[in-house]
This record gives sequence, structure tokens and C-alpha cells, in this order.
Amino acid sequence: MMDGDNKVVVLSDFEQRIMVRSLNDSRTSLIKGNCSTEDIDDLLLKVIDAPSEKKRRWKDRDAR
Repeated sequence: MMDGDNKVVVLSDFEQRIMVRSLNDSRTSLIKGNCSTEDIDDLLLKVIDAPSEKKRRWKDRDAR
């Protein structure tokens, strides 16, 4: 894992499926070209395993 700032991207379920599909297509292309897929594999797993954002029940708690 690289050191540095982390980025947070919020995606809908539909958008996450598009990203997984796109990464998998890129991975498939790399495999056909006999190239390394390590970086795509790591990113693909992060996108698949990303936790869902929990809905906040009490919006006024941030002010406390």
C-alpha cells in the first residue's frame, strides 16, 4: 500500500458495479497481453470490499 493521503469516493450500487466491471475488463486485457495484473487486482478487491456508508439517524449529533 502506498503512503500518503487517502481518497474517499462515494458511489451508488450501480456505479460500483460499473467500476468493478471496468476494472475486470482491464484485468482481462492485461491477462491476454501477458502483463502483470497485481495493481488492478488490488484495486478491484478494494472496490469490491468497500464498506457501505451507514446512514446517520441523528443529524444534530454533529453539532454536539
